[in-house]
Amino acid sequence: MNPLRCRNLEGNTPFAENWGANSEYGTLRDVLLGPADNYHWLPTSSISKATLKRGDSFDKQLAMKQHREMVDAYESAGVNVHWLEQDESLPYQVYARDSSFMTPYGAVVTQMAQWWRRGEYGPVIRFYMEKGIPIYDMVTAGSFEGGDFDIIEPGCVLIGWCGERTQEQSAEQVRGWFEKEGWEVKIATIAEHYVHIDLMVCMLAEKLCAVCLETTDPEIVDWLKAKNIEIVPVNYQDTMALACNVMSLGDDKILAPSHATDLVSKLKAQGFTVYDPDVDVFTRGGGGIHCMAQSLRRDPV
Repeated sequence: MNPLRCRNLEGNTPFAENWGANSEYGTLRDVLLGPADNYHWLPTSSISKATLKRGDSFDKQLAMKQHREMVDAYESAGVNVHWLEQDESLPYQVYARDSSFMTPYGAVVTQMAQWWRRGEYGPVIRFYMEKGIPIYDMVTAGSFEGGDFDIIEPGCVLIGWCGERTQEQSAEQVRGWFEKEGWEVKIATIAEHYVHIDLMVCMLAEKLCAVCLETTDPEIVDWLKAKNIEIVPVNYQDTMALACNVMSLGDDKILAPSHATDLVSKLKAQGFTVYDPDVDVFTRGGGGIHCMAQSLRRDPV
């Protein structure tokens, strides 16, 4: 078997043993995080560009403290934390969602768009190979970032592309792979301003999804509703502050940024336990809770 591609070219790829995820809300057992040691702000998106334009002062010690608080939340919830190898040339590898994404068959290694992130494939491939985690395949048709692969429910995925980060041709390449596996694949074209689809559509639990109705294409909203998925609305201002970008831990537990006060109150009213660390140094840099974590193993649903 090719260690860099376990995908059966005509579909019917077997599920990975011990690793993988068929949803965004099955109980999270293992998570992959990136180191924050080399992190600093770069003009990666409309969000970080606005931060730099305002002249905000970057506080590395605060960033490290906030990152540790987030790690503590995972560990308090009983999640095993794994780490990408630190590389001083990769300041944005802390956003571990983008350099790969997890499937029931194994991991997909993506293709980062911006030159200062392209090298992230190195630590990612080494991590998967050292852990014995199957690599389903590697994106080759163009740039594709993991925040644009959004599993809605088992066998159904929403793929976003804006052209600046994930490109249409790579979205179609990934679509082809999963349609051969028998998945339903929905493509969402999004404005460059919104970067990735997980900025505005984020699964919370089975049949429950946080959605920014002001930015999400009505066709996508109708598609979600047709699947009897209940929508928890997040307003535009909160969405652009990454308040919709949250991580389901399964078992009615959610990891969300502390500034997502409206969403957190709605989730608590529905009986969720919410871990809400302060991660504003990272959200001002263009990525939130969901962006900073890659599921490695979730209980199947």
